Amino acid sequence: MDQYCILGRIGEGAHGIVFKAKHVEPRVGWQCLPSILQTGEIVALKKVALRRLEDGFPNQALREIKALQEMEDNQYVVQLKAVFPHGGGFVLAFEFMLSDLAEVVRHAQRPLAQAQVKSYLQMLLKGVAFCHANNIVHRDLKPANLLISASGQLKIADFGLARVFSPDGSRLYTHQVATRSVGCIMGELLNGSPLFPGKNDIEQLCYVLRILGTPNPQVWPELTELPDYNKISFKEQVPMPLEEVLPDVSPQALDLLGQFLLYPPHQRIAASKALLHQYFFTAPLPAHPSELPIPQRLGGPAPKAHPGPPHIHDFHVDRPLEESLLNPELIRPFILEG
Repeated sequence: MDQYCILGRIGEGAHGIVFKAKHVEPRVGWQCLPSILQTGEIVALKKVALRRLEDGFPNQALREIKALQEMEDNQYVVQLKAVFPHGGGFVLAFEFMLSDLAEVVRHAQRPLAQAQVKSYLQMLLKGVAFCHANNIVHRDLKPANLLISASGQLKIADFGLARVFSPDGSRLYTHQVATRSVGCIMGELLNGSPLFPGKNDIEQLCYVLRILGTPNPQVWPELTELPDYNKISFKEQVPMPLEEVLPDVSPQALDLLGQFLLYPPHQRIAASKALLHQYFFTAPLPAHPSELPIPQRLGGPAPKAHPGPPHIHDFHVDRPLEESLLNPELIRPFILEG
């Protein structure tokens, strides 16, 4: 770490602390990506500790390294610049990004301008399309993992849950992973707050069913094949028209959103196809990144930022039951009797 000058602390994730740092000089013996770091460059350092040496690298860190190394450099995916050992663990050096999309939404005084929403969504789709073209599925898309550079560029980050996927669908994956889809992120940008703001699994399902309706084998033939199918039953609900959910949104935006928010995964519009949707080619056109708000992460004045509502906590399907309990009266209208 003596080759870096630590400038501040950015945050702390599930597997380590992230620091802002300046690269001072190269050092012989690093295991790093060739010829990427330059002296004086500002980077984000993610320190990952090994609890026990015999346990080896944490799986999530290995997945993140592998996923980023599998893909070529792309302007919509955060760049991994180096990996090197440090003490009882190791450090990942990433390009430094000033903020993230969660901060943008949190500090917005009102829902973002339509041109800004289009710009963020367009950059996100380009990054997702690139990942999918390289057979990488992210599995943890959310505004906090969409980083924003000082020039307004959006880049997908945190590939700790990423997987290489098989296009023929032959590879099996754990179902105990919860992630927001591109459609959920689009809805949050349009609405200024999450469309499905559940704080635990059951409440999350209630919000989804209230808007998208109760799924059944007629609209989702593979529903009965899901591992946890029939463990809980909900009252039948019809879908709510999206124009009632987002009354101030354009018809083109609602059409694209509707193609994202579908239960059957294979019926959802692909990222590469979504980029050709008329939504992006009707006025107002997507804003240039330089026209986008960039709130600061580490103190100081935040340009174009305004105080906003508190951030909605993420939910996790593997959260212990005692942490997921809620007032039964909240979900009683949604559960079948008898």
